[in-house]
Amino acid sequence: MSGEGNRVLVVDDDAGLVRALAINLRAHGWDVTVAMTGTEALDAAASARPDVILLDLGLPDLSGFEVIEGIRGWSAVPIVVLSARQLGDDKVDALDAGADDYVTKPFAMNELLARLRAAVRRAQPAEVSEPVVEAGDLRIDLARRRVLRAGEEVRLSPTEWSLLEVLVRHRGRMVGRLQLLHDVWGPAYSAETNYLRVYTAQLRRKLEDDPANPRHIITQPGMGYLFEV
Repeated sequence: MSGEGNRVLVVDDDAGLVRALAINLRAHGWDVTVAMTGTEALDAAASARPDVILLDLGLPDLSGFEVIEGIRGWSAVPIVVLSARQLGDDKVDALDAGADDYVTKPFAMNELLARLRAAVRRAQPAEVSEPVVEAGDLRIDLARRRVLRAGEEVRLSPTEWSLLEVLVRHRGRMVGRLQLLHDVWGPAYSAETNYLRVYTAQLRRKLEDDPANPRHIITQPGMGYLFEV
C-alpha cells in the first residue's frame, strides 16, 4: 500500500537519515517536504500543509516538544515522533504534548510506513486554520506563541497565553465559560468563573487600545467570550 500522494513533513537534523527517508517515502508515493531544525519545521508545517509530520525530538534549535506544542497551537495534523530516545518518560511527554504516535530508532521501514498511513487514516477532517492571526494592530503567532502589538512584543503569562490561544482558535465564535475553564485550567476549576474575569481583564489591558470598550476580547454576558478579528 502506498502513500497515495499524501504529504509528509520529515523533521530531523541527521542529513543522511533525512535523505534515506525521503527516497523511501517518495518511492512509496508520498509527497515529501524536509526540515532540519525546529524553526524550519514550524515554517514548513504552515506553508506545505502536510497530512502527517514525522518528527525527531533532538533538534539543534528547538526541542521536539516545543515544535509539537507550536504546531498544536493552530493545527491538528497528525505527528509521529521518530526518536532514538527510548525512555518511557520521553514517550509520555511527547504524547502529552500532542504527538499521535512514537517510533524508536532503529526502526523497520515497513512499520514506519504503516504507522504513517494509520495516522493519516485516523486524522479527522479539521477546519483550515492559519498559524498567524492579525487583528487590528495585533499579530498573534499561534505556532511560536508570540503576540506583537504595533510591532512590539507583548509579554504574556502562560495562563494569559493559554486563554488567548483558545479564544483566537475559535475566533468569531463564542466560547462558553465552562469550555474555557476546562481548556485553560482543567475540569477541577469548572466553578471558578472569577478566573475568567480576572484574566480577560489582564489581556485587555495588554492588548486593547481601550480596555473598557474592547474591540477584540468580547464578553457575552452569562455565556462566555469571543475574539473578534
